[in-house]
Amino acid sequence: MFKKILIANRGEIAVRIVKACRELNITSVAIYSDADKDSLHVRVADEAYRVGESKATESYLNVNNIINLSKKISVDAIHPGYGFLSENSEFIEELNKNGIKFIGPSSDSVSLMGNKTAARTLMKRNGVPIVPGTTEPINSYEGAKKIVKEIGLPVMIKASAGGGGKGMRKVNSTDELKDAIMRAQNEAQNSFGSSEVYIEKFIENPKHVEVQILADEHNNYIHLFERECSIQRRHQKIIEEAPCSSINQELRNQITKAAIEAAKACKYYNAGTIEFLYDQKDNFYFLEMNTRLQVEHPVTEMITGIDIVKEQIKITAGEKLTIKQDKLKIFGNAIECRIYAEDVDNNFSPSIGKILHHRLPSGPGIRVERGIDVLSEVSVYYDPILSKIITWGNNREEAIIRMKRALSEYQIAGIKTNINSFYWILDHPKFLDLSFDNNFIDNQFLPLTPNKWRKDIKLDYKNIVAILGAVIKTNEKSLKTSKNYVSDKNNWESLKYE
Repeated sequence: MFKKILIANRGEIAVRIVKACRELNITSVAIYSDADKDSLHVRVADEAYRVGESKATESYLNVNNIINLSKKISVDAIHPGYGFLSENSEFIEELNKNGIKFIGPSSDSVSLMGNKTAARTLMKRNGVPIVPGTTEPINSYEGAKKIVKEIGLPVMIKASAGGGGKGMRKVNSTDELKDAIMRAQNEAQNSFGSSEVYIEKFIENPKHVEVQILADEHNNYIHLFERECSIQRRHQKIIEEAPCSSINQELRNQITKAAIEAAKACKYYNAGTIEFLYDQKDNFYFLEMNTRLQVEHPVTEMITGIDIVKEQIKITAGEKLTIKQDKLKIFGNAIECRIYAEDVDNNFSPSIGKILHHRLPSGPGIRVERGIDVLSEVSVYYDPILSKIITWGNNREEAIIRMKRALSEYQIAGIKTNINSFYWILDHPKFLDLSFDNNFIDNQFLPLTPNKWRKDIKLDYKNIVAILGAVIKTNEKSLKTSKNYVSDKNNWESLKYE
């Protein structure tokens, strides 16, 4: 087993990985930028080192600095978390050259599945259903018109190297096609360094269902069932559930089998997620594979009892999976809400500032993954995710009730968050009866911003937060931390929490 792991990330996921390292008796190493020098992940890790300036390109994406530091302090392996360098095949290759293990899949798998057209070709060859469309990048407008005529409108133009909704355009008529291709190509070039795009049939009102898999380097593959991730805003997930309550056991068996076949096709090992679109006629189609730990992995952990991060580490250390597929069962239901520092009524713009008050929810079936505490600084440099609330229940109804209670107990003052908006979602009839789809938030909630949605919710802590922000007195000096330090393992008395 490894002795020392560097976590090439920040925020809540870095804290999550520190916990897994501690349970495995592995020394955890945090890295930080100038903006993160006093962050929670810096203080909970066993060691912490500065890697650069505040911009991500100068710190968390600075491959040379990260590798040089890792060699200097004798790191055995690097866990990338999600985002940043987690799906960068060149980074993995550099680690291999320097004798440092990457806690994740091979560079070949990452490169192959990161190219959407190559992935679609591979899936089609191995019998995994894909959305009708091209398996090669568009090379001419005339060729694109021919494809559209064959599969029918509407279609989606998508970036081959993309994700997160970037480099994506919907086309409803052939008159829009040429402009949509050009716009998608330009956005793809700016976002991913490649202008390659492809065409896919637009699936009307689908659900987003994904399967969590684990595989080792000894050819053992298992799935940890599926997640429902259809509650999205502009192609970004905000609520996730496990399992998906919309599908029956027969369809579950088909989707999970397809996910295992997808993983085997690209010789995948470690933790990965295969995403599918599920239409109203019970058809499902391969969407993409995420070759990393997912933000929403806790909901799967809650219904299976499997620590996915610890399994990642053990797989990378060369261990065989000890979990057998026929022993895995679904226990209850879990829901996750992503808490963002954003102003819901100002087009979800990021909210920056200092956390003046932070009180966590607690009680049976409640879990919080967080990267903040009192006096944490929320900056403009990174993704505005603050924390994740995960609740578990014996059934979906109980998990929802617990989530509403957890949200009502969760207090953050000093910045704006999206906490109140979840009440609207969790009480909506479409959410409760499972008739929602990927477009639910965009079609139902966004037209009610700014402010109109608030009349439909029962709880609003706006006034409480304003009062708390006015009366709380803070002593910033008490939370100053030193740079490049080694803390006594488990010396929690030196840490300040609320």
